Formats: sequence, structure tokens, C-alpha cells
Amino acid sequence: MSDAKRPLRQTKIVFTLGPATQSEEMLEKLILGGADVARLNMAHANHEWTRMVIKRIRDVSQKVGREIAIMMDIKGPEIRTGDVEVPIELKAGEEFDFTVRPGGAPGESPEEIRSVGVNYENLLNDIEVGDIVLVDSGLMRFEVTDKIDGRRIRCKVLIDGQLTSRRHINLPGVKVNLPAFTEKDRRDTLVGIEEGIDFVALSFVRKGKDIVSLREFLMENDSRAKIIAKIEDQSAIENLEEIINECDALMVARGDLGIECPLEDLPVIQRRALKACFDRGRAVIIATHMLESMIESPVPTRAEITDVANAVYEEADCVMLSGETTIGKYPIECVQTLDKIARRIEEEGDLAFEEPALLHGEKIDVLKSAVVLANQIKGSALLTFTRQGFMAQSIAALRPACAPIFAMTNAVSTLRQMRLLRGVIPFVMPLTSDPNDTIDNAIRLLVREGYVKVGDKLIVATDILSHDRLIDSIQLRTVHDN
Repeated sequence: MSDAKRPLRQTKIVFTLGPATQSEEMLEKLILGGADVARLNMAHANHEWTRMVIKRIRDVSQKVGREIAIMMDIKGPEIRTGDVEVPIELKAGEEFDFTVRPGGAPGESPEEIRSVGVNYENLLNDIEVGDIVLVDSGLMRFEVTDKIDGRRIRCKVLIDGQLTSRRHINLPGVKVNLPAFTEKDRRDTLVGIEEGIDFVALSFVRKGKDIVSLREFLMENDSRAKIIAKIEDQSAIENLEEIINECDALMVARGDLGIECPLEDLPVIQRRALKACFDRGRAVIIATHMLESMIESPVPTRAEITDVANAVYEEADCVMLSGETTIGKYPIECVQTLDKIARRIEEEGDLAFEEPALLHGEKIDVLKSAVVLANQIKGSALLTFTRQGFMAQSIAALRPACAPIFAMTNAVSTLRQMRLLRGVIPFVMPLTSDPNDTIDNAIRLLVREGYVKVGDKLIVATDILSHDRLIDSIQLRTVHDN
């Protein structure tokens, strides 16, 4: 069923591409099923696969007549253990060494103390006795007891576990001096730029300057890709406002965030991030473990349903699937589940926040009036026109209670980027020099595609000509036969 034939969903769906979903057949089902953004996780992708799958997404999008956006999620700085010949069984109370060698090569420890290499040379400078080291998503926990000969970190094992090769290390509360935008990230991003990606998600953002560095790189390479900042550690929480001010959208990456921060703080951080983005007119994505059980199960847990519902109640722009659609057994069912939950919760129309606290200016005030009018006229819709997405983003940030936002643009790249915005249904059409002709053409398009019918009310937020000048305007239009 097309978008036009059923109530329009406001919350957008991001899915991560992987072996379970990379075929043309699966992509077609996901796109027609309502997925809005495809995420490429560059921690697990090579350049040949990346180029192939981007072309495939574009081809399938054109085939089904629904362009979706592509997000390249670059790996960012990462601390990992090195290779081990056989898994190391660890018991609580015993001593264990992390030895610092480039590339995580094995180091030297006394025979009675086992060890593993770490790929970060400056780890000893960053860490202190008493700090906690978490390995493999927090499944193994260590406490630093000593730093030895400038090469070894001696720890006490706090939780039993089995250590295998190249496990990710988290250091809660430790300020790590790694670059936010690595050489691998540069190579990966250049491939994405060449293939025309729509978003770059920057991992482990710690401060606003991290975003600035990536934006300069994109500008130097003539890319209009927008930047999504992933908040994943305590430094990001401390610098949340400056990060949001610099990025185009925010991802609350609850996987590493839940390891780096106390678990009981995670809902508070999510709520705070949503409110901060809302106040500043930034899109926000809630990610990780949304439907984790559906990797193996055809139905979600009741807790997962409530978690997704809470993100919708809080008016997040997007909810995201990770392992559920990369390796999961039921990727289509996962998208369908998100779709059903979002639609049901949106029927309630319970606004999470009153209005953005930090969005000001004459144009914003005009758009606020358009949203107020749309909220007052039951069954109405908003219509706007944009070349680079500003008008649509601003109206979406004002969170109309029920009215969909029909956004017309003359650029396919802008259409794709608007896929991220809550409540926005984007279209490509020519934007003529006469605003009235453009409005009439847009209404005809909406009627033809079945989104509106004769008698419907449209609140049009656009520029109009007045004495050879363009001025901001709001119009109330009724759809007529002609």
C-alpha cells in the first residue's frame, strides 16, 4: 500500500544494511514497506561492497518510485584488543595485563600473568589507577591496579568472561586523546562522497570541533552531505549543546552510551538529548536495541514495544534498526513493527514538548503561525517549497500536532535529506519563477498521487510576489476540481 493510501506516519525509520537485507528483493520490500533511510556501517564494510550497495539502493529506489536516503556511518576512533591464539578464560579476582603495542600486538608479561595487546599507544597516558576498563560491550570488567614500565596496564578481573580477538574497549569517564575523524574515516567518506551519500554519521563525537573538522572536509570535497553526530560517551553528554549547535542531526547511540554511562542514566540522557535537539530545531534519531529480540524472534518483547512507543511519544524524528536488519531473521517484520507502533502512538496526538525554546526570527514566527493554523483546522495539511530543505526542516521542528508536511523541492538530493525529518513527505517538482503557478502545480501533484482530495484544506507556507519582491506568506487554500 502506498503512502498516499493510508494515514501518513510522522516518525521515520532508519534500517542498517547487511547480509540479510542487501539483495534487490529485500531492498524493494523494505522501501515499499516504509523504510526512509538506509544506514551503511563502515565498521563492517569495504569500499567495493559500499559502491555496489549504494548503486543498488539507488536503482531499486528508482524502480519502485520512492527515493530513500543513504547514511554512511563512519567508524570513528576505536580502542580494541589484539588477536589471541585461543580464547582466554578469565576469572574474577585474578590479575590481567593490557600491553600497549601498535596494532594490538601481544606484549610481554610475567608468565603467571596473562595479557592481551591493545592498539592505542597513548592508553597509559589517559588512564589512571582505579579506572574501569570494559571489554566486549561491557561483558568483561576490569579495574586498573597499576601502570608498569610505560607499556603495561595491570588490572584485576571483576567479572568472569572469555576474551577473544579484537574486542572493543570502553573506558567510562576517561578522556581519550584519539582523533574524531581518522584516516580510515577519510578514505571511507571520500568513497561516500563519490557515490553521492546523503548523510555522514560521525562516531564518538566528543565536542563541537569534531563536527567542524568533518564539515570542512566535506566542503573541501564539494559534498552537500549533512552531518549526524553520534553521542556515545560521557564527553558528548558534557558538551551536548555545542555538539547539537554544530551538527545537522543527532543520533542517541544507546549501545556504547549504555556502556560508558550508568545504565539508570540512559533514559535521562535520551530525554535530555531529545529536548535539546527540539529546542534547536535539529533532527534526532533514537538508535540501538529498539527490537533486539527480533534478530531471532518474529515478534518483539513487550518492553521493546514500550521503548519504541516512548521514542514516538517524545517525538523523535527517527527510530533505527541495527542488527535486526543486518543479520536478523525478520528484517521486514521489524520495519512493519516499527511502522505499526509509530502509527498507533501518533494517533494519540500527545505532544511531548510545548515549542522550541531557541528557534527565533521573523521567518520562524511566520512558520509558527502556519503550524498553529494547521493545528486548529482538523484534517488540514501543510505545504511548503524548498531548494535546500530549510523550510521543511523549520516546520518539522515546530512539530505540527497532526498535519503532514508536504515539501516540494527541485532537487532529488534535498528530497532524500528530508526523509530524515519527522512528518515531512517530500516530492520533486519544478519550482517555477511564478509562486502561484508553483503552488497550483503542487496541488495538482498531490491530488494526482492521492495525498489530498477536493475539499481538503492546505496551509501553504511560501514566498509570494508583491511589487516585484518576494515576501513570506501563509495562505489557506481549499483543493478544487481544477
